[in-house]
Amino acid sequence: MSALERLEEHRSFDGVQYKYRHYSKVVDCPMTFSLFLPDKEKFPEPPLLWWLSGLTCTDDNFTHKAGAQKAASRLGIAMIMPDTSPRGEDIADSEDYDLGQGAGFYVNATEEPWASHYRMYDYILEELTELVRSEFDLTGPEFISGHSMGGHGALVLGLKNPNRFKSITAFAPIVNPSQVPWGVKAFTNYLGEHKEAWAQWDALELLKQHSGKQLPILIDQGDADPFFNKELKPKLFMEAAEEMDYPVTLRMQEGHDHSYYTISTFIEEHLTFHMSFLSK
Repeated sequence: MSALERLEEHRSFDGVQYKYRHYSKVVDCPMTFSLFLPDKEKFPEPPLLWWLSGLTCTDDNFTHKAGAQKAASRLGIAMIMPDTSPRGEDIADSEDYDLGQGAGFYVNATEEPWASHYRMYDYILEELTELVRSEFDLTGPEFISGHSMGGHGALVLGLKNPNRFKSITAFAPIVNPSQVPWGVKAFTNYLGEHKEAWAQWDALELLKQHSGKQLPILIDQGDADPFFNKELKPKLFMEAAEEMDYPVTLRMQEGHDHSYYTISTFIEEHLTFHMSFLSK
């Protein structure tokens, strides 16, 4: 396999939507990602939005369903959408939708059989970053966003790297995975039984321990989301932010659920939110 293989190319508004495959040394398997680039003549040095998707998703879900290309084209934002886990016949997996392939949780696993491949944090933060900077010259400001499990990932990567990202947004994020069924299951398998090791991958714990640079955060949560009370609990995050005087905005969206219908409704506002902090 070549270092970078182009799988798809589609004209979209004034930009181009791509899909690529490459071999990742970090997760030790082929990985795909999608990339939107706005018009190069209008925006020769665009900022880059990292989008992290949720359970069962691939890089295609946001690309196909969110409808973000129109606003990104107008605002001059490049967008990269990684896959949600390593994949392949030789990669550890589970019959459960919320563990294994499609459910990497954006952590570096320490427990076998997961530790050999499930290192999505390092893959995104280091390897894929180096690739998009070198191959596409995307070296400008960066934002990070995500949905559900990907909202958890966006909060964790953003809070752990405040000097890299300008802002964070999330749709229906898992804010306290150490205390909810999705997160407990994933963390027990990927990180082991010792819960003190979980805190570095828990957005609520990272927020409570945070000192130094603060990133503006926007969270949209539908009040008709079936996972709201059991798995997501964004109000816990908001309460901690208020205690710390950390700039978090939580918007409860009436009648909205956990689907991409909600994401497509508000994604332009998220992109505009990110862009508003470029000059600050």
